Amino acid sequence: MSLLLVEDNPQDEKLILRSLKKMNLANQIDVVRDGQQALDYLFQENEFAHLQGMPLPTVVLLDINLPRVNGLDVLAKLRLDPQTKLLPIVILTSSDDERDRLKSYENGANSFVNKPLDFSEFAETVARLGIYWMLTNKPAPSRNQLP
Repeated sequence: MSLLLVEDNPQDEKLILRSLKKMNLANQIDVVRDGQQALDYLFQENEFAHLQGMPLPTVVLLDINLPRVNGLDVLAKLRLDPQTKLLPIVILTSSDDERDRLKSYENGANSFVNKPLDFSEFAETVARLGIYWMLTNKPAPSRNQLP
């Protein structure tokens, strides 16, 4: 099982990675730091062309406020493509703007989670997300299993 973290804040990235690794939830965790990298990674293009034919991650944790391409735009583009339209995507963001939450769900997010400000609460939230999406949830077929 693998996970893609799309996060531009180095401190949040470190905390998320530490929380997920502590729970031993994913065999592989890849990190990209902006929306364009996320699209390139998931569509296996440009700097990630060497990933051609590899399965998609089990889940994507996607921030909204990203450089180059906004997380909401990333989400919308992923939902338009048959290869990624069923990929579980969790919005994990510091935004508490109701419009962001509404737009996330309109664009096809599977979940919307606010990053808690408290360090221990943030770590616990990430651990619970990981347990649900990596162990409890039964994912849709991967692109390699689609007809």
